[in-house]
Amino acid sequence: MTYFRRIQGRIACKLFLHLATMSLTLISSAETQQSVAHAKWPGPGQLFVGACYQPVDRSPEEIDQDIALMKGAGFNVVRMGDLSWDSFEPAEGQFNFEWFDRIIDKMQAAGIHVILDIPGPPAPIWLHRAYPGVDIVNQSGDRVPPAERYMDDISDPDYRREVAILGEAMMKRYARHPALIAVGYDNEIGNGYMSYSPADRLRFIGWLKNKYGSIDALNKAWATQRWSRRLASFDDVDLPLADGPGPSERFLDLHRFWSDTTVSLLAGLDQERRRIAPDLPAISNLWDNAPRRGFDYLSTYKSYVSYGAEGFYPGDPVSGAFGATMVKGDLPTPIWFNEFTAGGGGFYGTPGRSRMYAYLGLLLGSQATLAWTFNSHLGGEEQALFGLIDHDNTPSWKLDEFAHIASDFKRLQTLGFPRYPRPEVAIAYSFASFVDSHPNGPSNTTLQYFKYPYTDQVQGAFAPLFRDNMDVSIINVGHADLTPYKLVVVPADFVMDEASATALREYVRAGGAVLMTAFSAKVDEHGQWFNTPLPGRLSDVFGIKVNAFYETPKPLSYELDGKSYQTDVRFYEVPEPSTATTLARFKDLPADVPAITINQFGKGKALYIAMPASDKVMQPILNQLIATLSLHRGPETPEGVYARSVQGRTLYVNSTASSQSIPLPGLFHATLSDRDMHDTLQLKSFEVELVQTKNNDALMQAKPNAGQTKIGE
Repeated sequence: MTYFRRIQGRIACKLFLHLATMSLTLISSAETQQSVAHAKWPGPGQLFVGACYQPVDRSPEEIDQDIALMKGAGFNVVRMGDLSWDSFEPAEGQFNFEWFDRIIDKMQAAGIHVILDIPGPPAPIWLHRAYPGVDIVNQSGDRVPPAERYMDDISDPDYRREVAILGEAMMKRYARHPALIAVGYDNEIGNGYMSYSPADRLRFIGWLKNKYGSIDALNKAWATQRWSRRLASFDDVDLPLADGPGPSERFLDLHRFWSDTTVSLLAGLDQERRRIAPDLPAISNLWDNAPRRGFDYLSTYKSYVSYGAEGFYPGDPVSGAFGATMVKGDLPTPIWFNEFTAGGGGFYGTPGRSRMYAYLGLLLGSQATLAWTFNSHLGGEEQALFGLIDHDNTPSWKLDEFAHIASDFKRLQTLGFPRYPRPEVAIAYSFASFVDSHPNGPSNTTLQYFKYPYTDQVQGAFAPLFRDNMDVSIINVGHADLTPYKLVVVPADFVMDEASATALREYVRAGGAVLMTAFSAKVDEHGQWFNTPLPGRLSDVFGIKVNAFYETPKPLSYELDGKSYQTDVRFYEVPEPSTATTLARFKDLPADVPAITINQFGKGKALYIAMPASDKVMQPILNQLIATLSLHRGPETPEGVYARSVQGRTLYVNSTASSQSIPLPGLFHATLSDRDMHDTLQLKSFEVELVQTKNNDALMQAKPNAGQTKIGE
């Protein structure tokens, strides 16, 4: 690269350095330019099946063989480029694209689309050596060599500049290549490490100055009067310890700082995409809930995401569907599984399992299924992770299974897929509540109080609706439009910031229904307990005050509409109604305690459940609300069988290891197996089927899929 080109790249990358110290309130201004569905982007009538492909592991002869196998399997998309920075830039400023040119040209000739993944992490060794600030420094102040992938300090200005230069060069090179269908950024960026260098501390201080403005405001937000920890100036600030003791207020801001750092990096790359390749969407394999660092996806995603995408490795259908629904948020575009379960670490695979999950994805509104990975790796950290091609370079039965998926999907894209769900129910999820509900220990008493994990509770609210085959959005209520929903469920939303409280208040006032559970609205946006009646900022909306809480020696039960329901939780709060009415009461307690209350506020209703949001707790009241609010319930199915109706047909997915029978009165046609049936649909283990009645009426009285207009129209 010429000197002029290098300087030009540095100028183009100033955005990254500027955003490094910006707060999310400023980053969210990028949402005014948020991704809007584009007429040229993948839309209705288009499904994609393929694989993630690492050609850096393959010889030219093997690459030709791989592409031939992909074409023979009916694959129409691959994701390439991730984890390969030093293959594109073997030394600083010395780009080598010719090898990739040949491969992408061959993919085009084979009719295979390409997602170009900008390989930000891991940084190459030359970058670590040239710019030591990219090295991770641990909490003890020791430099940590980049032994594992993602061991890069993404807040370092040199790293951010070089990533921007790489991204610009790759997008300019391939933006108009006919094979290219999308661009992705920084594979699994949320799974990186926090760093504790002196420079990181200074960047954190700059972030705090921007967020709080004065040391007095910071002292108040961090409650530094406690235990003699007042700060005389910003120079007194240390980086909070992620893996060690410390107040939760600082722990929350530490995660917000790294979240903002991550988000600004992604938003900067997406600004370049809008400038260089506006006709290409951003479809990135992100990992916002990664345990190491994570980031606040649902408050920010519209500034760098065109399609919600993730690595789909479900342990079970409910948790898999929950994760996929969360990554979609309220985007109008379908879900992309940029990595999809084929085998796994130490798991060769189970025949039929991947196909079953591919169809489960279709129910949720997915559009693409890309196996991880095409080749089983011979070396590196994932050499015992098993892909479609075995270590001896021969195709496994899994390639045939994905070919089966590709063949099926080619037919299904003419029958109303991908689906475009129109959820009537939203579930609240908050990065701040996730972080602050399990602060660093051991002295934080929140760990003793919040014993039911936050994500488990959100999933507990999701599970009954998913089992009822209902579409749901998972959103951050303070950063989303609530008007499309008839019901908003707020499970264990520990941190109740002002934006979320205002959104919920106005939604109920205008006629919406909100269902909130125990543990919600206990602390403010700084992680400090409210000094007002609980639920904080919303006590009048729910018409209650909640202070006392207790545990019982055995699981609780409660009575609703004359019926008794057994739960699996032992924790309960004691609501004190002011304007609220009691809907349900606990049984077998020494005092008469409301279990569920309801309050009229404005034109709407606010309900409060005085228990954690487990599946068994939520199911009865959700059943009642489904009827009361005239919510659309999906097709009725046995446990472990899931279904959605699309354009007069119903897709059934048996996720269980046993055969299942679904009563379907009358004569119907099974589209995938091309056979007529009567009265009963029999599904074997992991089997799927798309059925319709012989007279083409809807098989079930399910709402037809109304969202089949062209994206962008």
